[in-house]
Amino acid sequence: MVGQPANAAVDDSRGRRVVAESAATEIVRPSEIRDAGSTIDAFEGRWFVLHTRARQEKAVAEDLGRLNIRHFLPLVRYRRIHGGKARRVSIPLFPGYVFMCGRDEDRVAALRTHRVANILFVADQERLKADLGQIQRVVESNEPVDLFPRLRKGTRCRVIRGTLSGIEGVVLRRRGPWRVYVGVEFVGQSAELEIDPSFLAIID
Repeated sequence: MVGQPANAAVDDSRGRRVVAESAATEIVRPSEIRDAGSTIDAFEGRWFVLHTRARQEKAVAEDLGRLNIRHFLPLVRYRRIHGGKARRVSIPLFPGYVFMCGRDEDRVAALRTHRVANILFVADQERLKADLGQIQRVVESNEPVDLFPRLRKGTRCRVIRGTLSGIEGVVLRRRGPWRVYVGVEFVGQSAELEIDPSFLAIID
């Protein structure tokens, strides 16, 4: 999601965290992706990294759009399987973060949304801008993106969503990007779960 000053509303779909099948961006007005103002290189101002409250990335982007503050929320298309049915949703490539380009008063306005937990100042502006430009190319490429590269074999994790929330186990293997097999123990007996990786959090 590339946001620039505009009166149009940002896409308000509320896709939750799941597995990336293909990448895509959503912007304030889709036609503007062809305009220079919708590219990272064309953004002028100081870049800030907004650390959002839980699952507030899209809401923050929507608020910034209404405030005419330029921002970048990289989104990817993700296939989520629920009840044996698959559907595609757009989710943040970097959960918990929105990149904002503006002035100090824009930073204050972002905090007043009450959806931002913290704002990170960026010393190397050119490096961040270059990195965001590359990220924009990636999410627009429609190439598959693995959102959970740390969920490797042997990684300890905890289920954070669904009926099994709170269960801990170890990643045994993965089947493609959207299914993970986790070994868990119940009263001394071991079992294997097949689960969506978006339901898991790594235990450090």
